[in-house]
Amino acid sequence: MDCGVPFCHWACPLGNKDPEWNDALYHGEWETAYKILKKTNDFPEFTGRICPALCEKSCILYHTTGEAVTNRENECAIAERAFLEGYVTIEHPERNGKKVAVIGAGPAGLAAANQLNYKGYEVTVFDKNEAAGGLLRYGIPNFKLNKKIIDRRINVMEQEGVKFVYNFPVDLEELASTGSLPIREGQGGSFDAYVVSTGTPQARDLNIPGRELKGVHLALELLSQQNRVLAGMEFSKADRVTAKGKDVLVIGGGDTGSDCIGTSHRQGAKSVTQIEIMPKPPVGHNPNTPWPNWPVILKTTSSHEEGCTRRWNINSLEFLGKDGKLTGVKVQPIDWKPNPEGGRPIMVEAGEVEVIKADIVFLAMGFIKPQQPEFPANVFVAGDAASGASLVVRAIASGRKTAEEIDKFLKK
Repeated sequence: MDCGVPFCHWACPLGNKDPEWNDALYHGEWETAYKILKKTNDFPEFTGRICPALCEKSCILYHTTGEAVTNRENECAIAERAFLEGYVTIEHPERNGKKVAVIGAGPAGLAAANQLNYKGYEVTVFDKNEAAGGLLRYGIPNFKLNKKIIDRRINVMEQEGVKFVYNFPVDLEELASTGSLPIREGQGGSFDAYVVSTGTPQARDLNIPGRELKGVHLALELLSQQNRVLAGMEFSKADRVTAKGKDVLVIGGGDTGSDCIGTSHRQGAKSVTQIEIMPKPPVGHNPNTPWPNWPVILKTTSSHEEGCTRRWNINSLEFLGKDGKLTGVKVQPIDWKPNPEGGRPIMVEAGEVEVIKADIVFLAMGFIKPQQPEFPANVFVAGDAASGASLVVRAIASGRKTAEEIDKFLKK
């Protein structure tokens, strides 16, 4: 690689050594590339598919030509070749006699469990759902991340000694007060340390008139159910959340909103519209977010390309319905003006009130940072449960860091 001074590994929350494994890949040294990648990333098969690739926005090539080295695709290719060629081997760490419980099997919890297992701890992962993965499994659609990819990694972790206990919800207030987990069917009890990696379960809602109408759903009601349906679970007609034959409105312009669009298409939606309260970002370059800031520019996903009306600077005023069922959403164009006192800009009206026809609405406006109780010294919080909603790559980095902190704590 001829980067001069590379910044990709600086931008990556995991500190991935992109130039090193890219150079190994260029020379055809796939196993070497995987070994370099594995040192910093527990799950390159996940990030190689769904990471927004912070590294690529700091790539020297990106800043000179406008197109980065395809780090994410290269990472995925290395991971898949590693599984195909047998570079992914089963390790059996020597045990140190101490036990750690991980509460929540999302990317942060899985990374913490993986690292702690390698350090010799007996690790048990508890999760409220019927399978591991967290939002990897129940939030990200299969067309972006096939769930067999998750199952493959969980199988490796189980062979290496990590135990998984499902359908085991944990009351964090109880953990804070008792310092142990409830015992159910012989599982739970006391551990030397705990990792709380329960994510951000509470989505941001839109409490405007008509919120109670049938047809208004939080995004994860669609996404998690659809993934369960594809896994073979059945739902009654009354409980099924589907966009089939309907005019769909997605409120929220981020990745979750994009996932709702793609899922709606696959369910057979009649039409899909997405609205965002913030202004439309510029294309290609934004002078207001110069490097090293993350470039806030227009992102068009494959789901958008499949067909979607996109609108910005739109405020939602009221859900409209008939006989208890949603028929449309009253909205209004708005604008943002600088706040003379600083801080958040002021929203002002910028157009006439109108109605967007909709049979079903998905609210994809992010998640609320959870408030954690005061835990004992041997309880550590990782991932979104600590930081609020963020990226999978940051969750993995947080899980790895938490494992280091627990190791230092228990060695004292």
